[in-house]
Amino acid sequence: MVCGILLASPVIFLQIWRFVAPGLYRHEKRVLLPFSLLSALCFLGGVAFGFLVVFPPAFRFLTSYNTSYLHPMPTVKEYFSLSIRLLIAFGFIFEMPIFMVLLAKMGLVTTSFLRKNRKYAFLFSFIIAAVVTPTPDVVNQTMMALPMVVLYEVSILAIRISGGKRQKTEDRDQRTDGR
Repeated sequence: MVCGILLASPVIFLQIWRFVAPGLYRHEKRVLLPFSLLSALCFLGGVAFGFLVVFPPAFRFLTSYNTSYLHPMPTVKEYFSLSIRLLIAFGFIFEMPIFMVLLAKMGLVTTSFLRKNRKYAFLFSFIIAAVVTPTPDVVNQTMMALPMVVLYEVSILAIRISGGKRQKTEDRDQRTDGR
C-alpha cells in the first residue's frame, strides 16, 4: 500500500493541484507552486537521508542484541514498520525550512527571534528525536537530532534569503542601529 501511494503520489498531487488551482489568484499560484516543489524535494531528501544514513545503523543496533540465548529474528512486518516510521519521520523533519519560511512570510517569526531561541530549538530537537526514534540509544537519537539542528540553522538562512514579511524591516532596523 505504501509503495502504491508513493508511486501514485505525482498523480495524486496533480489532481489536488487541478482541484485547488482554479480557486487561486495568479500571484497565489506563483507562490504556491515553488513551495510545493521545494516541499516535495525536501521530503524526498529527508527520506533519502533516513534510508541511506540513519536506517542502516539503526537496524544494525536493533539486531546487535545477539547472545548465545537470544537471536534477533525480525519479521518482514517489523522491518517495514521500522523503515516506514523512520522514513516518514525524516521526510517531515526535512520540511522544517519550508515551514519556517512560510511562518516568516506570514510575519510570525523572524531571524532574530529564531537566533534568540536557538537553545530551546536544540533542546526540542533532542526531545523530538527521543520520542520519534524507535530505539532507546543515544546514537540513533543523535542521528535524528543533528539534522534537525542543522535544518533549524538552514531555516534561519532560508528566511534571511527569502525575506519574510517582518524580515525586511528587521534587516533595515539592524543596519540603522549599526549592528
